[in-house]
Amino acid sequence: MGGDSKTAIVTGSSRSVGRATALALAERGYAVAINYSTSHREAEAVVQEIQVLGGRAISVQADVSDNDSCKHLVDCTVERLGRLDALINNAGTTSFIPHNALDQITDEDWDRIMGVNLKGPFQMVRAALPALTENGGGCVVNVASIAGLSATGSSIPYCASKAALLNMTVALARVCAPEVRVNAVAPGFIEGAWLKQGLGNAYDMVKKQCEERSPLHKVCQPEDVSDAIMALVEGSQLVTGQTVVVDGGMLIGSTP
Repeated sequence: MGGDSKTAIVTGSSRSVGRATALALAERGYAVAINYSTSHREAEAVVQEIQVLGGRAISVQADVSDNDSCKHLVDCTVERLGRLDALINNAGTTSFIPHNALDQITDEDWDRIMGVNLKGPFQMVRAALPALTENGGGCVVNVASIAGLSATGSSIPYCASKAALLNMTVALARVCAPEVRVNAVAPGFIEGAWLKQGLGNAYDMVKKQCEERSPLHKVCQPEDVSDAIMALVEGSQLVTGQTVVVDGGMLIGSTP
């Protein structure tokens, strides 16, 4: 593996997009902090995958909705891996609640979803900014969702949290410039266990509908999203405050 000693944190990286992104970073020579909230075994498996590739990785438990945990994650990364160059805010959560079932949405739903999906990325950027600027500049990529653009998705609080994350990406891009670039990706339907568990028996039907509405007739694999993240990390250094939609064109719709 190549190695230029750069280091990245990927929150929520024990599975799916986070895991794919951590592996992509490692393949490009980054040392990676694998963050998890509860999935210790899965996080350690990703660490081992990276080590087999010849890379460096550590696992760090932290709940990004908790400010002290965010500080711990950054401090532990810098202490054990030496520096910080990239922060991928991938950790996310939701509740699967029909949009018209307003009375089913609880205060706990709002607090948990906004805490992880919005407050978490803010706290992580705030904690990481000194380390990101120390070596001449760095980058942040926030993993949002097309739910934040279309207001369709697992629940109204989830859509609202992702819309706010896209707005905050622009605000943070201004604040963190010129040393640190801040961008976002907005994936569509991502094939995998998370949506299978949330959608249950409706999974195949929803997947098919998304494929039919997409000009490319495909939904996302985790690697499709990680490819877009890596393009923002390692591509043009003049891209900041932007959102890259990764949905096979579903938002624009198929040809009439």
